[in-house]
Amino acid sequence: MLLPSFLHRFFSISPSVLLVYWLMLAGPVAAQTRATITGTLATAAGAPIEFATITLHRAADSTVVKSEFSDAQGHFQLEAPSGGRYRVSAAQVGFERHWSAPFELPTAGLALPAIALKASIATALKEVTVTARKPLFERQADRTVVNVEDSPLSAGSTTLDVLTRSPGVTVGSGDALSLRGRQGVLVMIDGKRVAMSGTELADYLRNLPADQLKNIELITNPPAKYDAQGGAGIIAINLKKDQRQGTNGNLSTSFGRGQYNKYNATLSLNHRRGPLNLFGTYGFAERDGFQALTIHRDFLSSGQITGTSDQENSLVVQNAAHTYNAGLDYNLTKRSTVGVSVNGQSVHVTQNGPSTAAQADATGVPTRRYLADNQRKLRFPNAAANLNFKHEFVDSLGQRELTADADYARYQSVRLQTLTTAFELPIQSPIILDSDQRGTLTIQSFKADYVQPLSKLAKLEAGVKTSLVHSDNNVLFLNTQDGATTIDTNQSNHFIYKENINAAYLTVSHSTPKTTLTAGLRAEQTNATGRQEVGGEPFAPRHYTQFFPSAAVRQVLNEKHEVSLSLSRRIDRPTYNQLNPFRSYIDATTYGSGNPGLLPQTSYNLELNHTFRQKFTTGLSWSITSNPIINAVQPAPDGSNFVVARDVNLDRQDTYTLTLGAALEPFKWWTTNNNVVVYYARFVGNLAGTALDKGRPAFNLTSTSTFTLGHGWGADLTGTYQSRQLYGFFDLQAQGQLTLGVSKGVLENKGTLKLNAADVLYTQKTRATSTYNNYQEQFYQRFDSRVVTLAFTYRFGNQKVAPTRRRASGAEDEKRRAG
Repeated sequence: MLLPSFLHRFFSISPSVLLVYWLMLAGPVAAQTRATITGTLATAAGAPIEFATITLHRAADSTVVKSEFSDAQGHFQLEAPSGGRYRVSAAQVGFERHWSAPFELPTAGLALPAIALKASIATALKEVTVTARKPLFERQADRTVVNVEDSPLSAGSTTLDVLTRSPGVTVGSGDALSLRGRQGVLVMIDGKRVAMSGTELADYLRNLPADQLKNIELITNPPAKYDAQGGAGIIAINLKKDQRQGTNGNLSTSFGRGQYNKYNATLSLNHRRGPLNLFGTYGFAERDGFQALTIHRDFLSSGQITGTSDQENSLVVQNAAHTYNAGLDYNLTKRSTVGVSVNGQSVHVTQNGPSTAAQADATGVPTRRYLADNQRKLRFPNAAANLNFKHEFVDSLGQRELTADADYARYQSVRLQTLTTAFELPIQSPIILDSDQRGTLTIQSFKADYVQPLSKLAKLEAGVKTSLVHSDNNVLFLNTQDGATTIDTNQSNHFIYKENINAAYLTVSHSTPKTTLTAGLRAEQTNATGRQEVGGEPFAPRHYTQFFPSAAVRQVLNEKHEVSLSLSRRIDRPTYNQLNPFRSYIDATTYGSGNPGLLPQTSYNLELNHTFRQKFTTGLSWSITSNPIINAVQPAPDGSNFVVARDVNLDRQDTYTLTLGAALEPFKWWTTNNNVVVYYARFVGNLAGTALDKGRPAFNLTSTSTFTLGHGWGADLTGTYQSRQLYGFFDLQAQGQLTLGVSKGVLENKGTLKLNAADVLYTQKTRATSTYNNYQEQFYQRFDSRVVTLAFTYRFGNQKVAPTRRRASGAEDEKRRAG
């Protein structure tokens, strides 16, 4: 693979040379030091205020620099680079926000005058808290944050619904998530990578209610601290975490109606007192719906049609999902904390529906016609446990930190299917195909991370990780015809996969008030073996070590302009399900299958961003991917009229992206966030005897308006549009959706009523064409996406806010790939 000369030189630097560079970069610096800001917070009567939020802002544009909480005596302390001009704001439930006058921070530090917060008028009358909602989209230096909490758009929605309305995120063929036109996205929930991909990941997110979400972070070029997995970037989903003192909770329930009913209920409880914090959440979702798929196929020879096929498939889907998480954090000392948590999901899915198919020869004369009844029962119980430890050291240079995580996860799957096919032409006895697929996946991992200040302006981060994965899958196929049942030995199978990954990383960063430099290197060693008892697709053992360098620079040019540049190399290993060769039938001539020969894809990524007034953003990015993994629908390898949907490797993918964002406030009661992602993706490869070398410009548009209507009323309006695009051998037509919501605070603002209408114009449908030299397929897919939902949320218990602790586990990458 050819790279520009400067990229090639960067990624060819030896680790020892990079280490010397880092140590030179992080050496003693006398140019700028950090200074301390102290102060005291009290009520108008002089009583100290505990757990108030103290925020340090740049005076020029109010950009947030750092936030802390006041202690039991009302004292607070903040650190920031000296010489800068700042303002401090203080906020607490029941009080008006206080803003200090702008000040310049001297090297010796600064003690602010005592701050007295005034009780808000609303609170003095009725103990009502008036709060401002965050914007739905927030742009930070290296990511875009989607603030889901308290938005009417979350009412009765699923996590997948919210993702499809996020800037640059699309769901393509095979339910694969894409970010800025690229697949290979790493999905994390509270720092833990989800153990699924493709359709199973999409189903998991469909069963995770959006009212459990705090926000979603879209990170397009992660640093070396993160696992190298995820060439297109990371989608980090953060769940709500209660920060109130004492015992409190949150209850939410919703009912939605499309063509079928959808019901959610979630209860969260939290107890925080002294050194102990206990928390737990239980959710139940029952969402019924439908899936409809229309397919037309042309079989070709020398460019001439030799036969056609038309199919109609429909399924009624019943989903019942139980989700839970529970845990505790305990402060052993002022600087040491230990935590344990468990989480899981149990999903039961029933899918039933008929399909019809008619095949014809080149002249249109029918040659075969059949009816099929497809019945599936699926169960996916999974559970995971995490034990974590954190210790902080303090010395003259700043705070050192050591964290460690041990994880164990177990995922099980049971897939029962009965496909009954009755033939009308030519007439023959019905065939019943039964399959029983069962799988167990276990993941064990340990990781440790360490942060060491090297000077007042520089710090070093280092870490190690090891993981063990064992996947055991068994499938039995039975054929029944004319009352006789036999084992299908060609399809019954037993597949065992084992994997061990060992990793280490080192990152050095150097920060001044206007410049931030970061350089990192991650090394990952992979050992994988696989064995199947039946079939002609052997799995060759894989043992390799790869290095993943990364570098980034961020420069504040002046009070209005800021630029950043980042480089990285990343990898996407196939998920465990993508390697599993077992078949799952859609109808009598169509099945999905894994691919044991699937190779990892690797990518080089370059990204340049500019921000103006913290409201307007422009981004340019470029990536080269080797062995890109794409989903493809193609004639089966055995040469029959079967068609298989599976993931395959192409040779190369080049992606060029322009991102534009604007956050506007036309009026005080109306804010709007607008994002446009324009990209060109070019694919090169060969599949089913067809050479591919083409691309097409495309764009994704997201526009959200938020309205503050007064008297506790609020509303949101979101429109998304994805233009026509090429993805490998797929030519996907344009699609979009319009979603609107309205909310009202009730019960002294302890409760919220939300009404939400999703996909109002019913335009979230997929139309695509897949073309090869000997085969062409057109399909049209739709589901129960137009839904109106009424939701109610109630917050109870103590409203006093305290700081929280969020943990990321060590089994992050493996859990994401378990699908």
